[in-house]
Amino acid sequence: MSITNAIKRALPKNSFVRSVLVLGGGTAGSQAILILSAPLLTRLYSTEAFGILAVFMAFLSTISVISSLRYELAIPIAEDEEEAVHVVVLAFLVALVISALTLLIVALFRNPIANSVNVPALANYLWLLPLSLLLLSTYQIFNYWAIRVEAFRAIARTKLTQSVSSMAIQIGGTALGPLALILGNVIGQGAGMTTLGTLAIKNRWPTLQSIRFKDLRRVANQHRKFPLISTWSSLLYTIGTQLPPILFTVFFSPAAAGIYALANRVLSLPMMLMGQAIGNVFFSKAADARRDGSLGFLVAQVHENLAKIAMPPTFLLAAVGPDLFAWTFGSEWREAGVFVRILAPMLYFQFIFSPISMIFSILGKQEKGFFLHGTMISTRGLSLTIGAYFGGLRLAVILFSLGSVLSYIVFLGQAFKVSGVCQIEMAKQTLHNFLYCALAFLPTFACFFLDLSSWIKISSFMITFFILIPFCYFPLSLKEQAKS
Repeated sequence: MSITNAIKRALPKNSFVRSVLVLGGGTAGSQAILILSAPLLTRLYSTEAFGILAVFMAFLSTISVISSLRYELAIPIAEDEEEAVHVVVLAFLVALVISALTLLIVALFRNPIANSVNVPALANYLWLLPLSLLLLSTYQIFNYWAIRVEAFRAIARTKLTQSVSSMAIQIGGTALGPLALILGNVIGQGAGMTTLGTLAIKNRWPTLQSIRFKDLRRVANQHRKFPLISTWSSLLYTIGTQLPPILFTVFFSPAAAGIYALANRVLSLPMMLMGQAIGNVFFSKAADARRDGSLGFLVAQVHENLAKIAMPPTFLLAAVGPDLFAWTFGSEWREAGVFVRILAPMLYFQFIFSPISMIFSILGKQEKGFFLHGTMISTRGLSLTIGAYFGGLRLAVILFSLGSVLSYIVFLGQAFKVSGVCQIEMAKQTLHNFLYCALAFLPTFACFFLDLSSWIKISSFMITFFILIPFCYFPLSLKEQAKS
């Protein structure tokens, strides 16, 4: 038996769980590459360099939300292939226009933009923003086609390609300073685009050649809720998540943004991308689930699996974050571990909410999502501002985390309500996972009451964490397999 066949036989039979493990495995592998390279990068680049990267990526992430006016989200739910191809072309044309407008703005205003966020050096790198935007937008469009045809293995391979490309450029281009960090992300965004593009275009030339402007206009009107509502809802959500590095540079310094960026890269990004993998599979299954009346069950299943995945690393990093970061990345990065400890509850709920938030688009309730995201950005911005004004950096992070947790709890309650899921049952699931992990980690908490070295503390928590993995991750779900 070949290794490939052995792996296929080992995977769960349930199609949802199987797809999550395939896509999640590729995502986890790609993030493992980035995390393993992080200790080297923190010794090659300064906190200021990471701060410049963080602000650049904040601009890119924010603009990318509107780059295709969210038409790419209509690709998986299009009624037939002809309609889906028209949406692909429409989304790509919109991305070209937005990228060109971005180029014009950067050419005219890059210095004022850089000065407005208290990072004048950023002006030297903003010329990469339009190119990054076009590469990222094109990848996302092809990615949603791959989701439509359930080509999750192809998506997983491109995630690995992106990480390897990014890491190679960032490590090899040290002499270029922050430029190498940014170039690594730019080129990494586009890596794998050819693979998914071929998948979307292959054998579809007749349809592509028959596309007419009136058909594009019809499709644009048919899915108008995505640009009119989803775009702005997603923009508000992204601004909320990208607000911290920008405000840290404005209120404090690029170094403060760099510290936050490392904490985010090591903890938030892997968790979010794993959640995105589950969300992509959820998005591809939800349309059918809605039609056959099983959407509520699907949402409950996704929430249960997300909670199982997120709770153990949340406990681990909240407990030993500062010691772990100082040991792994160098003593000057210990503050990033403090950030991780403070942000751990927020990141847990962010991980849970990210995939489930798609329910508003699936059910055509984009207006509700827009209102909720507007509330979140206001809460986060106000929390950071109050903290910076009255107490400095740590208080700003504490208030930001608390405000975000409260917002996510409200959002999840609304998502469960519109999908017909019992909110009390979901709260019980969360409490059950919390108590399970608290009991499992209880013996290792004794290390904090004894005069033991940081290495012993970290080791005890890591051992417990890896013992928990088979119970939290691999049964993702025996219940679902039994029901299938």
